[in-house]
Amino acid sequence: MNYNWDWTVFFKSTGVGSETYLDWFISGLGWTIAIAVVAWIVALMLGSLLGVMRTLPNRFIAGIATLYVEIFRNVPLLVQLFIWYFLVPDLLPPDLQEWYKQDLNPTTSAYLSVVVCLGLFTAARVCEQVRTGIEALPRGQESAARAMGFSMTQIYWHVLLPQAYRIIIPPLTSEFLNVFKNSSVASLIGLMELLAQTKQTAEFSANLFEAFTLATLIYFTLNMSLMLLMRLIEKKVAVPGLMSLGGK
Repeated sequence: MNYNWDWTVFFKSTGVGSETYLDWFISGLGWTIAIAVVAWIVALMLGSLLGVMRTLPNRFIAGIATLYVEIFRNVPLLVQLFIWYFLVPDLLPPDLQEWYKQDLNPTTSAYLSVVVCLGLFTAARVCEQVRTGIEALPRGQESAARAMGFSMTQIYWHVLLPQAYRIIIPPLTSEFLNVFKNSSVASLIGLMELLAQTKQTAEFSANLFEAFTLATLIYFTLNMSLMLLMRLIEKKVAVPGLMSLGGK
């Protein structure tokens, strides 16, 4: 393959104002991080609540959480994104619908749609991790807490969840990384995150290989950094004798 690599392309002007192609990548990375971090916060909070609900003795409450998981895990992410972006706004009350479609900046509305979609989608997966972590704990933990007079809320908040989170840090790390990778679907609704900026750079500059090579390196570096950070956290909070799902 006779291809002349040109890495200086990223410092060349895009022809749009004074921006360079590197500026586009930096902007795209910023959007990717903004999407992933907020979506992860939504997923972790909602997924934890659903995970607790699935372990409660109340069959009705557990059934609601189970239904949620089955729906959001079995509908493709792309389909869910289109539902949130194209369909849901039309179901809002007239005032909210006007605000969402006319008053909001198109970029903001796209951002909200992808954050909600990715957050709710990932919450179903986090729910299963939390449920597994709670169920992996010895039943004597809950019994001892009850004997001490703890309420159900206190049992989960002070006894079960702190230990469960320590157990599920490895699978939660995988879900966190998946959020960053899945954020690329935002490009399909016009949000200029990293993948969208990569494609735009490739089209404008005709340097396809350089653009996608840089994007690959950015995704790899970002995910490896996050994985190393989560491993440090796992070691920091590890309790001697308490096994995690990923090993000792």
